[in-house]
This record gives sequence, structure tokens and C-alpha cells, in this order.
Amino acid sequence: MINRIRDVRKAKGLTLEDVANRCVPVTTAQTIGRLETGMRTLSLNWLNRIANALDVDSAELLALPDQDELPIAAILDHKGAHALKKPQSLSQPTIETAMVALRVKSSLGDYRAGDDVWLSRRTPDQFSAALNRDILVPRPAGRFLFGRLIGREGDMIQILPLGSGARQQIVKDPEWIGVAVRLVRAL
Repeated sequence: MINRIRDVRKAKGLTLEDVANRCVPVTTAQTIGRLETGMRTLSLNWLNRIANALDVDSAELLALPDQDELPIAAILDHKGAHALKKPQSLSQPTIETAMVALRVKSSLGDYRAGDDVWLSRRTPDQFSAALNRDILVPRPAGRFLFGRLIGREGDMIQILPLGSGARQQIVKDPEWIGVAVRLVRAL
């Protein structure tokens, strides 16, 4: 079984030590490295521990044989586009169980008309981890609020809607929020 632990870890900007410290119970960076490279068997227990440490569904850490991958031709950085030192590929994104999407009809803030925003649903005990992230909040009567989560006090969350001159909105005790985790944009 091929795993995608390294890909997910790097996409989240974490080091081996960061992941090791987030595991419950805490482990070593060397152990995480061995699990990433396949030098140590990735049991279901380890898969779930690392998925929790990375805050992803365990299925996102597995590369299945029939999964489509896209080879990376070049890397673009501040020096321009250049060749890779070793072959890399992108895996198709995994849809989490309770994920929802937001389709952008009119450009607003950083979002353009035609964008699709993938949102990971979070429960109230997970709201604090979404501070300074764009979120979707359900409101009564089938309405929604989309903006940046800027604060939380008790059961109240403070959202700054997108767009210039927008005023802070306060929502009391939302059942869930959707945190923006992926932007799909046609060029």
C-alpha cells in the first residue's frame, strides 16, 4: 500500500517533528519518517493516529492503485519555472464525508466568478481551529453567511464578510461551519 503522508504533511507546511508531536500519544520524527517512506509498516492504528495529527480523514493518506495521478512537470518559485530533482505527482483530492461546496457566482474578495470552494464541515468544538480562515455559516430560513472567522467568545462567533466596507457579523451558536480548504478555479 502506497501512502500519501508526506504529500499531505508538506501541503499543510508541517515537519516530521510537528506531526510526531501532534500524535496521541506523542511519537518521534524518525518513526513518522519511516512510516512515510514505507520502511515501517503502516498499520490501521498508525494511519488513524497520523490522520488525526494532520486533521484529515485517514482515506486522504492512502494512494489507491486505481487513483488517477497527474505528473508534475515543473516547479514554479521566485526564480521562475524549473525541473524537478525527482519525479513527483499530484493525487486527485479526496472528498471528506461531511464536505460541502460553495459556488461563486460573482467575484467578491479573493474569489472570482466561476470558482468552487470546497468546505470541510466543523462542529462547535472545532471552531477555534478555524480562526482567520474563510468559513460558511448556516443561518435560519436557509440563509448563509460567508466570510473570515475573526473571533469566538463562548457560543458567539464573529465573522467579517468579504468585500470592502463590510461590517462584522455575530452569529450565536451555529450548528456547524464549513471551513474553506480547497479552491477550484478554471483559468
